[in-house]
Amino acid sequence: MTENAQPSATDGTTQAGHEPVRTPTAVDAVAEQWVTTLAELDPLVAVWIGGMPDSGGYGDFSPAGHEAYAEAAKKTIAALDALPAVDAVDEVTKTDLRASLALDLEEFDAGLHLRDVNVIASPAQGIREVFDLMPSSSVDDWETVSTRLGNVSGAVDGYIESLREGIRRGVVPAKRQVREVFEQAKKLADGDGFFSSLAANATPEAGQLPASLANELTRRAGEAAVAYQELADFFARELEPVASEKDAVGREIYAIQSRKFLGATIDLDETYEWGVEELARMVAEQESIADLIKPGAGVLEAIEFLDGDPSRKLQGTDALRTWMQETSDRAVDELSRSHFDIPDPVKRLECMIAPTQEGGIYYTSPSDDFSRPGRMWWSVPEGVTEFDTWRELTTVYHEGVPGHHLQLGQAVYNRAMLNTWRRQLAGTSGHAEGWALYAERLMQELGYLDDPADRLGMLDGQRMRAARVVLDIGVHLEKQLPDGSGPWTAEYAFDFMGRNVNMNDGFVRFEVNRYLGWPGQAPSYKVGQRIWEQIRDESRAREGAAFDMKAFHKRALDLGGVGLDTLRTALLG
Repeated sequence: MTENAQPSATDGTTQAGHEPVRTPTAVDAVAEQWVTTLAELDPLVAVWIGGMPDSGGYGDFSPAGHEAYAEAAKKTIAALDALPAVDAVDEVTKTDLRASLALDLEEFDAGLHLRDVNVIASPAQGIREVFDLMPSSSVDDWETVSTRLGNVSGAVDGYIESLREGIRRGVVPAKRQVREVFEQAKKLADGDGFFSSLAANATPEAGQLPASLANELTRRAGEAAVAYQELADFFARELEPVASEKDAVGREIYAIQSRKFLGATIDLDETYEWGVEELARMVAEQESIADLIKPGAGVLEAIEFLDGDPSRKLQGTDALRTWMQETSDRAVDELSRSHFDIPDPVKRLECMIAPTQEGGIYYTSPSDDFSRPGRMWWSVPEGVTEFDTWRELTTVYHEGVPGHHLQLGQAVYNRAMLNTWRRQLAGTSGHAEGWALYAERLMQELGYLDDPADRLGMLDGQRMRAARVVLDIGVHLEKQLPDGSGPWTAEYAFDFMGRNVNMNDGFVRFEVNRYLGWPGQAPSYKVGQRIWEQIRDESRAREGAAFDMKAFHKRALDLGGVGLDTLRTALLG
């Protein structure tokens, strides 16, 4: 029985002979209804969860659609407030769902939906990205794909309507984000781009598409590309001329966004200073490892030495995908026998090369019935054909096991105790990404990064995440630079990041543009790791010799997705 489950809500039966099956409560019913409401307001939620009917539509990205969401959120808060919590599971659900919805309403009142343009996670990307998750094995699947292609134009129109309302109110994004997303939209508008490729490669596992459906896919793919051309034209003609010259969002908006991504309230000024200290610590640790790789070498010289080692290189994306899969499979097998109790459905993780070339590595959760497994995606930039295993080993652990896949896959599996919202939709970036960084360090503790080169790769990522804390808070709050020479600027941010990561200029450019347009998200990784480690260390101090790391991890993961304040309360009281 998990620590947060009480007998009053458990019927004594078990799931697969292990965990007690908890009887759903009235609070669970409200959470389940919220999932249903979300899927009605935004059909992409149904695709993400999987196992739900997919209409092939989109939510309403217009101001009216955002108003409808706000009204639904208010009703759900009222329903939660009217109900008592019957056990600790209910306490977590009420606390976390209510806090999440209240923050959504803060964002709505601040008009953030009217300026929602950034290079990685705005409707400009989301309207397209859903196609990556849609089933494509049958003719019926491709009919749904066709339906959604036919709805791209309407979704884009609603998005443009919201941005026009933002222009009317003077709530606009930064010019830098508009210009960058303009370029992304132009690529999607290309007649030989994503949409035409999607239609051209429409092949079910059995048989062929009817000619009528194939023709419809081609026509609708063309319409979708035209919609993105219209979006690009809107950006260039209407939005960019009135967009803000300033990248910084200021303390008020930043505080909202920080709480959104962490599910916790932090002291931004103290966190900035901690970030400066943490960055210095990462640099010192890297320098000590560099000497182990090549005696007397500094970090850059050690990296140059490793980059010249052909035994640590992969050539081509096929080799990259194969190496990722083999590395992931080995970690799952070994950790499931030694350090974690991993259910069989969660042991399956697919490593994929993404259909886009924007850069970045990401994870998508399994569908609710595990018919779509958890997947690790690598969006390889155009022209990149060579990969270094010493840089990327820790990435596989971060995205896979014991990182995102273990955490999120375990939550999906835990239907015996948790409602659908808790398993599939709850949680924050700080909770998930903080765990993934925590998992990287855990793999070092478990001996998986004993090779100094692999450990240097892990530290390279940890240094980048520490640098992002300093950069993100610094630039958006326009704080003084660490050396006191003046306030942060976007131009300094690009230089600062280039000095703290060993990546090409294209990667640095994309990453810094991401931070500038998505305030509060990038620091949530390292700050989340800090909070996870604080909770673990306090648990260890309280329990003394009785502390069991494996049991601690189980208690934490059995909670599913939560904000970090909720995590601390649930584990420490």
